[in-house]
Amino acid sequence: MENERMEQHNLEYYKIGGLIRKYRKEKDLKLMELSELTGVKSAMLSKIENGRLIPTIPTLFTIINKLGVRADMFFGQLAQGDEFPGYIFIPKQNFTKYEKEEGAVGFHYQSILEFNYDGGAIQVSLLTLEPNSSRPQVATAAFEFIYILAGDIKYELEDKSFQMTAGDALFFDGNIPHLPQNNTNHAATLLVFYLFTSN
Repeated sequence: MENERMEQHNLEYYKIGGLIRKYRKEKDLKLMELSELTGVKSAMLSKIENGRLIPTIPTLFTIINKLGVRADMFFGQLAQGDEFPGYIFIPKQNFTKYEKEEGAVGFHYQSILEFNYDGGAIQVSLLTLEPNSSRPQVATAAFEFIYILAGDIKYELEDKSFQMTAGDALFFDGNIPHLPQNNTNHAATLLVFYLFTSN
């Protein structure tokens, strides 16, 4: 019985950032304005919204309170869906476009799969990287696995860089500042796995 109750309250916490961004934009607030309202630094808010950082419970309650969102409504949207039947089929028309970093140029994300499991969660995304795309290096509170489907890129991990072409893969701790760069004349396509752990 206790296990059933826990499963019913299993939350897809990687959705927190996207929900906060959605409610902030509905209120027509800029990051700096939300920062002033909450006392949370705008850099931290940006990381939370982009899924780079999971906020502490007090910080999360402060944010949703200042956004005027009821806690039960917010957490209800994080509830995991139906019980896993042992497989998931995802037609390509069900891929969902989303914005990962505000202000990034030439980064086009589609969410393929978001799934919780005992001890963590996985998100699989398709990233199309346009020529001369740009954004700063970022850090993510997850492990990342990158697989190049098409094109050529340079992948920066803090002060190291890797030239990658179709078929190459890279696995790393997302807490290391990172950035994919496309310096060619053709778009590159990357499969990105985010592995979140509960530790």
